Amino acid sequence: MVQYEKILKFISNAKSEGAVILTGGSRPEHLKKGFFIEPTIITDVTTSMQVWREEVFGPVLCVKTFSTEEEAIDLANDTIYGLGSAVLSNDLERCERLSKAFKAGIVWVNCSQPCFTQAPWGGNKRSGFGRDLGEWGLDNYLSVKQVTQYISDEPWGWYQPPSKL
Repeated sequence: MVQYEKILKFISNAKSEGAVILTGGSRPEHLKKGFFIEPTIITDVTTSMQVWREEVFGPVLCVKTFSTEEEAIDLANDTIYGLGSAVLSNDLERCERLSKAFKAGIVWVNCSQPCFTQAPWGGNKRSGFGRDLGEWGLDNYLSVKQVTQYISDEPWGWYQPPSKL
């Protein structure tokens, strides 16, 4: 219930700040109870709006247009979060440029959110701390130690090995 009300508040705030609720934004009419919200698309969003700046964790999509590739990169990176991003384009060179430029732990190209257990999962900045899955996920449970043993009767540098007992 708390998350349900939080999402509705995001939508309400967006509308009061001047955004347009293109579709959705409320409980589906055929459902009389439960904590369901229609998939919501919000347009006319500015980068100062709460719904743009914070993670909603609900079925809410903000749509913002851009004029140049550089502007798209700036919009994508202008956040304190950086878990995932996506590039949708037939221009594979553009996809590669944007994938490199986005400050996110995961970049999907022409797809959305497939997850492979062999690949690392995690973000940058304030989202997706650490890495899960794949060999990278094991790093969170390991403590790496280096042990070096010198085996010789000859002195090594400044160090004199202990005499044999």
